[in-house]
Amino acid sequence: MSLYGALNIGVAGLAANSAALSVTSSNIANVNTVGYKEGITQFSTFLNSTVGSNGTASAGVSAVAEQNVNVQGLPQSTSSPTDLAIAGSGFFVVSPTATATNVQQYTRAGNFIPNAQGNLVNAAGMYLMGYKLLPDGSLPTNSNALSLINVSSLSGTAQGSSTVSMQANLQASATIDAAYAPGDMTAGNVAPDFQRTININDSQGGSQPLTFSFVRTAANSWAYETSYSGNPANLTAPNPISQGTITFNSDGTLANVNGASPASGKAAMTIPWDVTVSGLSPQNLSINLGTVGSIDGLTQYDTSSVLTSSSVDGSAFGSITGVAVSKDGTVTAQFSNGLSHDVYKIPLVTFLNPDGLTQITGNAYVASKPSGAPNINVAATGGAGAIQSHSLEGSTVDLAGEFTNLITTQRAYSASARIITTVDQMLQQLEQLPSS
Repeated sequence: MSLYGALNIGVAGLAANSAALSVTSSNIANVNTVGYKEGITQFSTFLNSTVGSNGTASAGVSAVAEQNVNVQGLPQSTSSPTDLAIAGSGFFVVSPTATATNVQQYTRAGNFIPNAQGNLVNAAGMYLMGYKLLPDGSLPTNSNALSLINVSSLSGTAQGSSTVSMQANLQASATIDAAYAPGDMTAGNVAPDFQRTININDSQGGSQPLTFSFVRTAANSWAYETSYSGNPANLTAPNPISQGTITFNSDGTLANVNGASPASGKAAMTIPWDVTVSGLSPQNLSINLGTVGSIDGLTQYDTSSVLTSSSVDGSAFGSITGVAVSKDGTVTAQFSNGLSHDVYKIPLVTFLNPDGLTQITGNAYVASKPSGAPNINVAATGGAGAIQSHSLEGSTVDLAGEFTNLITTQRAYSASARIITTVDQMLQQLEQLPSS
């Protein structure tokens, strides 16, 4: 090996250890970066010559920086529902801008917060992408139809009532009105023995009053009428909107409603809303008056008629109060009226060789030939891992190990520099030899 060969080896050592120092410095600087993957330096020898005068070769050194992308950091709990970590393999799909949604990049940094437009953006300015769910909550048929996830696109929601339940007692000794004809109570021809108004919710979140009237028509038999107590112009048909019969057993328990076979404690009705006046479509309601042979609904005992309780499903208008993210990536909007609505699904992308991804600015990656093509999956399926809300993935950097690397790299760099100074001294001595 010539002196110049030794000089080149010293230079190679300086370059390799400089590269190692750069990797170590990057690791230390990113010890608190969410989802950061620790970089490592791989050293390998290369030969300056394969043939020498004595059959030996001089070995230099090269350094290649790599990342252990496949290693998962420890999850850290947070208070934000849009802080997301991935338990397992997989990457979030992100876009660098709000307009270039066709440019897909991948990251494990899940520290997303809504920006001024309501789009979820992480600390590096990457926009989270996902599927916008169809009205029935299903995924779009096109698996590539990703869009920005926006948590402020919904102003509020309401839900119309579909079921009314009541617990009440009808006085068994009430006077029998054998002359009653259907519609008499609503028309004012017969005074009801018992009457109560219950408010229901229409499909636009409005409150609508329904009046339930009861009259005893025979032993253990009652007639009922349901009428709308609001503006009559809202209906396409006159009151009552529902009527029928209720029978009781000799022990005061409910026997049947409307002579159903088999016996039932439920009745069905439709409110004929006039869409041109009210803006509402006809609304179907199930009236639950109790369980046949039980005392959990209507009863007939010889005590004053009284409404013990009533319950109505549906909700008035409620504004959005926040979002929740489930393990399968479903983004659910939550409203002040207690309702919730699934609006997005966050997918995860996997690669055959995650360590082959190309790193870009923003703690993100793009696919490369070594990584293989991206495979998009719903979270918690296909090896993609589950999504953890209120959690962030910590950096995989071992700070103690990096400080050790600093020391060894500095020593190796100094030793390579000593090679160069030693060769320089030897060359100087060579130059000072007499010419003859």
